[in-house]
Amino acid sequence: MTQLNLKVAKELIESAEKKANEINVPMVISVVDEGGNFIASHRMDDALLVSVELAQNKAWTSVAMKMTTESLTQVAANGKELYGINTTNNGRVVVFGGGIPLYNNSRIIGAVGVSGGSVEEDILVAQSAVNALKDIKLIGILSE
Repeated sequence: MTQLNLKVAKELIESAEKKANEINVPMVISVVDEGGNFIASHRMDDALLVSVELAQNKAWTSVAMKMTTESLTQVAANGKELYGINTTNNGRVVVFGGGIPLYNNSRIIGAVGVSGGSVEEDILVAQSAVNALKDIKLIGILSE
């Protein structure tokens, strides 16, 4: 089995930072492994301080729930099945977009979490890291 490592995490963060620079929004980008364990985080100059914890928790939530935090928004809304889940796990569960699981084949190998802009901007930047993982697999840094 292939595991996410620091080398790959740095590549994902670099891709996400490039996208954040393109949209001119300072962000925090975090990467965790399949167990939700911290691998790396990067805070761009002038990114919001609150975004450090939010980015890490978005990545952790995506692994813990095996879904994007954007998808979790739908089931955690008032009156929905998982309403209030954000109050569990010492408040670590994030129920808005910016956290996306990372897959190798159909297996979750980690997640990326991004915070610093609007939810839409966070998702866009996180998705650039997901897209970079596909390129990394193609060049063989992450084996199948």
